[in-house]
Amino acid sequence: MDFSYSQEDEVFRREFRAWLDQNAPRNRTQPVDGMSEEGEDEWQRKVGWWRKLASGGWTCVDWPKQYGGRGLSLLQTIIYHQELQRVNAPVPFIGSGPSLVGPTLMHWGTDEQKSRFIPKIVNGGEIWCQGYSEPNAGSDLASLQTRAVEDGDYFRITGQKIWTSHAQFADWAFVLCRTEPEAPKHRGISYILVDMETPGITVRPLVQMTGAKGFNEVFFDDVRVPRKNLVGEKNQGWQVAITTLMYERNIGGGGSPLLSVIDELARLARRLRRNGKTAWDDSEVRQKIAEFKCEGEALRYTHLRQLTRRLKGLAPGPEGSIMKLCASELNLRIQLFAMELLGPYSQLEYGSPMAPDEGRWSFRMLGARAGTIAAGSNQIQHNIIGERVLGLPKG
Repeated sequence: MDFSYSQEDEVFRREFRAWLDQNAPRNRTQPVDGMSEEGEDEWQRKVGWWRKLASGGWTCVDWPKQYGGRGLSLLQTIIYHQELQRVNAPVPFIGSGPSLVGPTLMHWGTDEQKSRFIPKIVNGGEIWCQGYSEPNAGSDLASLQTRAVEDGDYFRITGQKIWTSHAQFADWAFVLCRTEPEAPKHRGISYILVDMETPGITVRPLVQMTGAKGFNEVFFDDVRVPRKNLVGEKNQGWQVAITTLMYERNIGGGGSPLLSVIDELARLARRLRRNGKTAWDDSEVRQKIAEFKCEGEALRYTHLRQLTRRLKGLAPGPEGSIMKLCASELNLRIQLFAMELLGPYSQLEYGSPMAPDEGRWSFRMLGARAGTIAAGSNQIQHNIIGERVLGLPKG
């Protein structure tokens, strides 16, 4: 591997670093769990930060210039995330528009759809959520039952979606609907863009153990949607949906984000006192944190292997599933170990003035299990790795 960057890449780094030094949020504490911080105030901070970046042309940076991006190379995109991490700036995030539906529309959308939706994704003018999972169609997504019946120039949508992240903030949703109920389950599905202000839509929060309300149930009761909001062809939405899922599994920004969490855990161990010494003075504690660090570094190098494949123009390999599986399970073990270190203090809730690190560790622990389910459960990832890497027969 060649870990050096070109002169052009370093020029880009200096440009973005200079902008961040002038504009990045100041005095920001270590992030909690980005999946779970879904209060109104936190969400508005995320949107505000996105729009601040957009004012300097620093959103959707890897998108083609014709769509409002900067057309950055893969390495420059990595640098972009490295620099954000350097100043502890929030990872730019405003829902599923930039990462999922935007790239999907570039590939499948009509010219009218592209010109209508893509600019507002780039500047943060509209928020998107994903209408895929249903109560009985999660991992088996193709079993979805939400119906869209064609009615002249409109579809009428009836059904329910669940685990819909950010639906309470979203202006639009991209929704998978069954438009041909008699077709085989991977056929007869259509991909439709839905204005969340349309009459007949009800959003109900799903409160998590952390108290956060990031997930939602969304009910569609005879929701009238213009037929021009169909993406791709009617009954061929599974192909469009797979495109979106490919972007969901796309490469991230800079290796294992858990490395910074592990460093924070080491700082916590150096501060915690017990029996007249710090937790860090215990060799077993140091050994456990060193074990986490080694696993985090292994994830970082696995990420670099995937990066190497991309730079060679090869299709993504199994590294995405491996990283998702191993990172989510490592994070869970880190948070459980933090609870052991904190002892009785682990029972103080997030935001408590008496809790070490403001209770971030207990909040993270309560949310860590979700990472083993989100973006394809770990059981599914085991199957993918077993079949595609180890060559095992399908179970």
